[in-house]
Amino acid sequence: MRILKHIFEKNKEWARKIKESDPNFFAKLSKEQKPEYLWIGCSDSRVPADKIIGMMPGKLFVHRNIANVVIHTDLNCLSVIQYAVEVLKIKHIIVCGHYGCGGIKTAMDNREHGLIDNWLQNIKDVYRYHQAQIDALKSEKEKFTLLCELNVIEQVYNVCHTTIVQKAWRSGRELAVHGWIYSLEDGILKDLNVCVTGKEEASKILEAK
Repeated sequence: MRILKHIFEKNKEWARKIKESDPNFFAKLSKEQKPEYLWIGCSDSRVPADKIIGMMPGKLFVHRNIANVVIHTDLNCLSVIQYAVEVLKIKHIIVCGHYGCGGIKTAMDNREHGLIDNWLQNIKDVYRYHQAQIDALKSEKEKFTLLCELNVIEQVYNVCHTTIVQKAWRSGRELAVHGWIYSLEDGILKDLNVCVTGKEEASKILEAK
């Protein structure tokens, strides 16, 4: 109960398989990391970032929270973005949500849930911004699906308007921000056709949706 031996056993097996395919893998990995991608995703255990895009350790810098939200007062998230952009010099920021997101569903049910309601207010705001579009749909499933997508787009907008990303673009840095969504039902990623590479594009994200 205290040690969780089965997890340590799985870790050893995983490390053994990696070393079998590349004996020097961990030696090289321990020296530095040079990822080109920052992944901002949901904490949901069913959405393991590196696995669903087939990347090995060292290729993807990751930040996860409930419902993949980017808030301008969240110093944790902003610190990750700053480190990724200014220190690691990543070239792509990917905001990836997923259909069937528990955070989105909880934000939609109009009940009290305690402390988490403060976090979910950010998603309720996304619903409020797009209420006419969402309420025009007939089924709750359609509304749920659309809000999952709109939340991703809203968070892309938020990433683009951080001082960190704005500064990078002003300096001429090559940096793209993408909006994707993942399906739990078939394991497939969907590009939401939101890719921003500069300040001018950033201001038009929400206008197109």
